[in-house]
Amino acid sequence: MLTISLITLAIASLSAFLSMNITEDVAKVAMGCVALLCFLLTLLFAPWPLKLSIVAIPLIIDRLNSRTTGKSIN
Repeated sequence: MLTISLITLAIASLSAFLSMNITEDVAKVAMGCVALLCFLLTLLFAPWPLKLSIVAIPLIIDRLNSRTTGKSIN
């Protein structure tokens, strides 16, 4: 299950990257939908450590950014 989750996570990351860099509107929406679908599949089939890291990494990055800028989270 871990390999399937990592493959769908890689597809989601690649399609999200492509959707930000493509200029055509239809292709941008299609890549965004593929990214969202693959990300949801990853969250559904991933083991707990991978789910936890997917959720925790943005929170940690936000905390580190708020410490470097001096802004408080609250």
